[in-house]
Amino acid sequence: MKKLEQTWRWFGPSDPITLADIRQTGATGIVTALHQIPNGETWPVEAIRKRQTMIEEAGLSWSVVESIPVHECIKQRIGPFSRFIENYIYTLENLALCKIRTVCYNFMPLLDWTRTDLHYKMPDGSEALRFSKQELMIFDIQILKRPDVEKYYPQETINKIKQLYNNLSSKDKDELTSNILAGLPGSEASYSIDHFYRMLHSYQGIDHAQLRNNLVLFLKEIIPVAEKLDIRMALHPDDPPIDLFGIPRVVSTSEDYLQLFRAVPSIHNGMTFCTGSLGVRPENDLLKMIDLLADRIHFLHLRNIQREPDGSFYESDHLEGVVNMADVMRSIVAIQQNRVDRIPMRPDHGHRMLSDLNTQTNPGYSAIGRLRGLAELRGLELGALYFTSPPTIE
Repeated sequence: MKKLEQTWRWFGPSDPITLADIRQTGATGIVTALHQIPNGETWPVEAIRKRQTMIEEAGLSWSVVESIPVHECIKQRIGPFSRFIENYIYTLENLALCKIRTVCYNFMPLLDWTRTDLHYKMPDGSEALRFSKQELMIFDIQILKRPDVEKYYPQETINKIKQLYNNLSSKDKDELTSNILAGLPGSEASYSIDHFYRMLHSYQGIDHAQLRNNLVLFLKEIIPVAEKLDIRMALHPDDPPIDLFGIPRVVSTSEDYLQLFRAVPSIHNGMTFCTGSLGVRPENDLLKMIDLLADRIHFLHLRNIQREPDGSFYESDHLEGVVNMADVMRSIVAIQQNRVDRIPMRPDHGHRMLSDLNTQTNPGYSAIGRLRGLAELRGLELGALYFTSPPTIE
């Protein structure tokens, strides 16, 4: 029986969690990127090898790149987008020279993964990440002050949001702005209010159909290269999988993925199956999605969320929440048995808990919270393997 590859997200030498720490978690693969290189620029092979050597000297392997950012010009197909695509291709070629063959990336306009609260208190005293629709509306209506908000919210809601905003302290307003615009770990960019407003304006006239078409055009240029290099491209779903600030998002459902796979059929055009991101939408049946998209799943992000009635959500423990992680793991384990290569899996995010509460950690990427998640997922996998065909496990 073949096990998934257990991996761990690491943000490079500046990450407060060291490679030596990661070695003790039981993970064998590292998921990282060269965050120091500006978006749109080529990753030199020397820089890739330097990072790879650092990882290998710690007794680990660089299993997945997460992420090579897609420049905003590519998403809008404006300005020097062709040059940025060429740079993207050069980066893929350099990664292949170093035998790194799985790349996670996303096509979220402007903002990468978005949360409004980075220290949401859980009943057990730990801290989780939370996305509040109400807090997002406070930012949109009262801080960003989009001139056309009346098109998106009823007047009654606007009046309520104004009242809530007036009750916030200056510190609360600044923290909300920072949480949304400053950029979370691994995100593509951070913005000031003025810069974000200008970038938002640049998306005027781009609807779902246009953005999806721009993504397909990008895929038609990079996937043939990935196929030649034997690189698996793993497109991450939108997080959260809803439109934000009137800008469309087009990687949120199984149908979104199917349209992309029909347009660019190569098996190298695949996905990162993120249970937390996809689980936000009640209509996303994760088990059906796994069955439908099985051969396209090149990378796994496993975490759980708890939905709230208004569409908000917070990140729950890995084994609690709306995602039936045991059933997800059984389905994934079955897929793994038909694969030659091991599918890389990582515990996605984790609560800030125990000594993490007294140390500097990247939001969502604590040491002990993710270690708990990895241990729970490892147990689920072993159980699924045992009951599938006991007991010989590679």
